[in-house]
Amino acid sequence: MSAERTAPPTVEEVTDVLSTVIDPELGSDVVSLGMIPRTEISPDGAVVVEVRLTISGCPMRAEIKKMVEQRLLVHPGVTKVRLEWSEMDSDERSAAMSTARAAARDRAPETAIGQRCQVLAISSGKGGVGKSSVTVNLAAGLAEKGFTVGVLDADIWGFSVPRLLGMSDRLDAHEVDGRPHIIPNRKTIGEGVLEVVSTGFLVEESTALMWRGLMLTKAVEQFLRDVAWGDLDYLLIDMPPGTGDVQMGLARLLPRTSLLVVTTPATAAQRVAQRAADMAQRSFLPVLGVIENMSGFICEHGDFHAVFGQGGGQALAEAVDVPLLGSIPIETSVSAGGDSGEPVILSGTGAAAASMQSIVDRIVTDVAPPVAVADELDGCATKILAAFDDAFAAEDQRNLANTNSGGGTES
Repeated sequence: MSAERTAPPTVEEVTDVLSTVIDPELGSDVVSLGMIPRTEISPDGAVVVEVRLTISGCPMRAEIKKMVEQRLLVHPGVTKVRLEWSEMDSDERSAAMSTARAAARDRAPETAIGQRCQVLAISSGKGGVGKSSVTVNLAAGLAEKGFTVGVLDADIWGFSVPRLLGMSDRLDAHEVDGRPHIIPNRKTIGEGVLEVVSTGFLVEESTALMWRGLMLTKAVEQFLRDVAWGDLDYLLIDMPPGTGDVQMGLARLLPRTSLLVVTTPATAAQRVAQRAADMAQRSFLPVLGVIENMSGFICEHGDFHAVFGQGGGQALAEAVDVPLLGSIPIETSVSAGGDSGEPVILSGTGAAAASMQSIVDRIVTDVAPPVAVADELDGCATKILAAFDDAFAAEDQRNLANTNSGGGTES
């Protein structure tokens, strides 16, 4: 007598199994990502699964195939598994990325960065494009507008923020909420404040930090979790160049980070910077815009000289499909301000300062406006409720007047 065959699984059972398959690149299960639009099950236990990839040439295809087959073939009623492949359209791809980004935020560890803080990572594909100079000038410009701005020098090896801001005090630590926290170094600019943390405040400027891998990631994690940042409006992170451990660690630790990519007009710099933008998008970090630094030199006769070529910033912005936020010309005042510790944007003179100020204005008004303060929101809500109360009171008065008028006529 032959053994009784196990019944094939239901569609719901197959879906439950597939919800345990995690896309290795996106970090969420293939069901919630919308990658399984169709499942067919034959009476003999053969299962056909359509897998819709974000792109047809997805490098994770073989890995996904292996995981789907392994999970489904464990079911005693499944005799065979066949996968059919398709590609998402732009709307489906956008929805999948939004789901993956939300899941990444849910999984992110707790940091000391408040929810109302706008986090901007200033990134570049290679060194030497003036990324750190752009970072401190944008930070100073935001502080001058009255914002409280954190500056995290995540360029652990190549720290330069302390010198660019004219700050040299060692970091101190105090007990906050029952445990020790690093206290940022503070610099007042106009009505605003800079709160600055850098490894440059921990070692001598000439000391080489020979860290890599886990040590780098742990340093950034400590700066995000164990620093008493306070109530920041903005946190600007001066990233190391390239696409290494710090970048990947930041995507995991603070997935609500947005990127501003700095490049020069040179084609070579633009192509390398595009890799930084690609890494950000693969990590679900939105790229908000491109800043072209060292766009050219204006001589004393007023002639413009494209020292490093032309068009690199615009080409990168078009390739990534984000705006070019501004082009900063070459001026000796920029390097002089860096050497003296007074960012050139604070001088208010010259084309470079004007360009940087224009970028700051775009950040505040359009690209990454400050998040409304809770008590300001409460104030708005209170005003709205008060307006409703006034309207209802006026209506009650009208109704009462009409009633009295009507009552008088009837009597």
